[in-house]
Amino acid sequence: MRKLISIISITILGAGVAAYAASSPVSNGSSGTGTAMVQQDATWILHGTVVDSENVPVIGAGVINLNTKTGDITNNDGKFGVSVKVGDRLEVSCIGYSTKEIVVTSQDNIVVILENDSELLEEVVVMGYGTQKKKLVTGSTVNVTSDKIAAVNPVDALGSLQSQAAGLSITQNSGQPGESYKVFIRGLGTLGASEPIYVIDGVPGGDITAIAPNDIESIDVLKDAASSAIYGARAANGVILVTTKQGKAGKISVTYDGYYGVQNANTNGFTPLNAKQYMEIINKSYEIAGNGENYYDFASLIPKQYAMIQNGTWNGTNWFKESLNKNAPVTNHSVNITGGSEISRFALGFTYYSQEGTIGLPAKPNYDRYTVRFNSDYSLLRKNNKDIIRFGENVTFTKTDKSGVANGNNYNNSIRDLIVACPLLPAYNEEGDLYIYKDMVADGWDFNQDFKNPLAFIKFNDGNNDTQKWRIHSNFFLEAQPIAGLTLKSSLGLQYEHSDYRKYVPAYDLSANNGKPNNKVTQSQHWATRWSWENTANYVRSFGLHNVDALVGMALEKWGFGNEVKIINSNSIFDDFEHAYIDNARSVDAATEIYGTPNDMGALRSFFGRINYNYNETYMLSLVMRVDGSSNFAKGHRTGYFPSVSAGWVITNEEFMKKTAGWLDFLKIRGSWGQNGNCDIKPFQYLTTDAFDAPYYPADKDTPVVGGYPNIIANPDVTWETSQQLDLGFDARLLRSRLGLSFDWYDKRTKDWLVDAPMPKVLGAKAPFINGGEVTNKGFEILLSWNDMINKDFSYGASLTFSKNKNKVTRIANSEGLIQGEPNILAQNTDRLYRAQVGYPIGYFYGYKTDGVIQNDADLQKYIAANCNGDAANSLQGAGLQAGDLKFVDVNGDGVVNQDDKTMIGDPHPDVNVGLSFNIAYKGFDFAVSGHGAFGQQIAKSYRHFSNRPDENYATDVYTKYWTGEGSTNRYPRFCDGKNTNMSEISQLWIEDGDFFKISNITLGYDLKRVAKFLPVSKFRIYVSAQNMFTFTNYSGMDPEIGYGDKDKWASGIDVGNYPSANVWMGGLSITF
Repeated sequence: MRKLISIISITILGAGVAAYAASSPVSNGSSGTGTAMVQQDATWILHGTVVDSENVPVIGAGVINLNTKTGDITNNDGKFGVSVKVGDRLEVSCIGYSTKEIVVTSQDNIVVILENDSELLEEVVVMGYGTQKKKLVTGSTVNVTSDKIAAVNPVDALGSLQSQAAGLSITQNSGQPGESYKVFIRGLGTLGASEPIYVIDGVPGGDITAIAPNDIESIDVLKDAASSAIYGARAANGVILVTTKQGKAGKISVTYDGYYGVQNANTNGFTPLNAKQYMEIINKSYEIAGNGENYYDFASLIPKQYAMIQNGTWNGTNWFKESLNKNAPVTNHSVNITGGSEISRFALGFTYYSQEGTIGLPAKPNYDRYTVRFNSDYSLLRKNNKDIIRFGENVTFTKTDKSGVANGNNYNNSIRDLIVACPLLPAYNEEGDLYIYKDMVADGWDFNQDFKNPLAFIKFNDGNNDTQKWRIHSNFFLEAQPIAGLTLKSSLGLQYEHSDYRKYVPAYDLSANNGKPNNKVTQSQHWATRWSWENTANYVRSFGLHNVDALVGMALEKWGFGNEVKIINSNSIFDDFEHAYIDNARSVDAATEIYGTPNDMGALRSFFGRINYNYNETYMLSLVMRVDGSSNFAKGHRTGYFPSVSAGWVITNEEFMKKTAGWLDFLKIRGSWGQNGNCDIKPFQYLTTDAFDAPYYPADKDTPVVGGYPNIIANPDVTWETSQQLDLGFDARLLRSRLGLSFDWYDKRTKDWLVDAPMPKVLGAKAPFINGGEVTNKGFEILLSWNDMINKDFSYGASLTFSKNKNKVTRIANSEGLIQGEPNILAQNTDRLYRAQVGYPIGYFYGYKTDGVIQNDADLQKYIAANCNGDAANSLQGAGLQAGDLKFVDVNGDGVVNQDDKTMIGDPHPDVNVGLSFNIAYKGFDFAVSGHGAFGQQIAKSYRHFSNRPDENYATDVYTKYWTGEGSTNRYPRFCDGKNTNMSEISQLWIEDGDFFKISNITLGYDLKRVAKFLPVSKFRIYVSAQNMFTFTNYSGMDPEIGYGDKDKWASGIDVGNYPSANVWMGGLSITF
């Protein structure tokens, strides 16, 4: 092994000068030929040997004369020779060792001792209520530093984690600017609140999307129960700790980071039918349904447009293309200032971010974010160069301004409207105005009046809306160290959020069936506050080789201060968005809607403690206990107890491992077990609450009276949801710390789900929350990294994250053992698509299995014999079964294909998530590429209302994908009307494999300071970057990264025409003064 390492090292370093890392004392003792008689100006060959701390020769070390830029590389015996003069400076370096610089004296033979580079192992990572050396961590965590975040130029912090954190699943809910992500740590663990808690600068409950990426110092993901147990009540789904940049003593440092880019939608080649294709396909669908040829006489229905189509002067409207906002701009400007002294330190940041949407014209979606951050701390009392009393604060203010198009289910979805709109309808009239109903009448356009100009609908219905939000996230702390090793800290967290929404919809007539006689104004406001108060005592002391770090604390948290008001009214006296305020629409009628509600209130009271012990940094033990009380539960059920234990062993510190020191630098095995809780439900579920939100008619049907009624059935026994997790893993550094390897295996069990109980509607009251289910997530994670520094000018690195997870429901508290999803998800009149059921993953797709397409009469008979007991009437299609129909599978084997044969037809959860990154730096140039992917998941996709709107447009693949005769395809049936059984049933026909890998970032930069030494800055980096330029997938939809799941948080992987992601070309500048 040592020879192999030697050969690899010499090969790598032979092209240049060696070395990464390290420092250590140098022995200037001669080895027999030393002399002090060399003249001062003479040049001679200095010979020497480079060894490690155990006197083993270091092979492949670079020895550079910094004065002459000449040098040598040590051979297999660690020896070198280099031309020198007295006073020259030599740099001795090698990967895995600390770089050493020495000054040449008159000796002609020296021995240089290099120490192992332990910098990576001595890194400090953020844990709950403190920090810890990375090598002593016994739980499973991921640390992402600011330079890694900045390297991918993310819109927000979560986007930067997609390729860098094993076990963290991050999926975009929508590609529209300002939208959020769906985030799971080690799988989906519940049907209720399932996302991790974000703790920003020590304050739980923050919004990570409100923090500018340039303001972040580090992100730490606590994945296992032991790491996150200190947060108890909030940590059942994991914890993400965000630390913003802090002030540092020293001269003031000013940095500027900015970029400008252009975006275009990733549509994966999606193209709707043009006018001629549309007329052909629509009439064909009616013919197949038995309505004869040329069902629609388009020449008489659209005479003007038909003539233009036939003579080739017009090919119809591609609505999707018309709405593209090509080269939509995105820009970011960020300034950070840090500085201070030993007495006071500060960090100030300002960021402006702006992004336009790539789809949505003429409305043009837009998102602006302004962030101001001020962090500082002050020493009130110092002694012996240490802070005895210290005070500080972390304050972040964020303002966002967002306008967008409808982006939801299959009914209220601008993207879907564009996809299915009729291409026979012009976008604009001859005057250049949007084509609306008066133009239809003028042209004699009398086709389906359910169709409308989707551009006009977007402009009128979605073009005048604005959501503004103001957030303050703050933390004020006082810290004292009365005696050595003891730190007392009190921290007060304050959060405030205010939002203001306005919308204006003018009166319009888009078609005979699409119009509004009056304008409409919507105005709403919401504000909310929450506070937390935490007090901790932390004692750190060493007793010889025994090291103890003990923490005790208490926390109070309260939320719910605030309210919401919303009014929708018609007949504004002004016909524009600028004056769209309720004060200008004062008339009240039956259509007026008024809402006003207080926020749900709640509180947590917590006590916690932790003991971290290690012996000589070799044997580690951590014990955590947290006790939480929640106001959401009744007395007797309010308190939850959440313990954890973890241990680790640094094996490489043992004497018997010394023989591996040549290739194994560090190896730690670790294991943990712990429990966390979840109490995130509506308050007062343990009481029967009364509502006064519905009228009744005691006397006559024309005179409503408002009365009260019980709106939920009480459940006084509802209590904590608990997540229990076992984790076993190891961390290793090999080959002089160039190769890093981490592995984790886990078994995560979430029990006592907090879910809405299934309840018959005849009871007249809503269901309460109950503790109603259990699920397991089992899997493993691998993090593999390589970092190498050939010489001071050339370095490179690569990393791979790999995680595999299996989700399985083990208990649901009803006789059926299942919870149903919603119907009408893919299209109107379709059955329920997803469900949670014992023995299956949460939210799996439920429907009919298919076994291909019937190809000919022989194949038909074979299918009938195997699945229908020899009788076609027993098939799902009935006696009319024919070639070209789908083979619905008789799953239960009873010879009849019916509802009893429905089964699992897809799983929206990936089996595997991967992330890849590579970077290289050479003489001021830097290049980086990163990507992420998911494999093993399925997507349910439908871009049409196939069951009730037969005239909606198709994509061009309608010509190629459907069965046209024997051997043409075994995936899609013969082309037919959407009401045909082949199409109308939820089956594998609508399910596709969603595997993908995205090259999410490619960046090339150069630091001009390398050639422009005169610049009054320490760094002047320019760069170009491409984001989301390549997606490798077989998925037929626009974007395979689908987080959408309609109304239920636990559903996902449903594509009904979701807003796709954008590819971006950008150029940027990073300056440090």
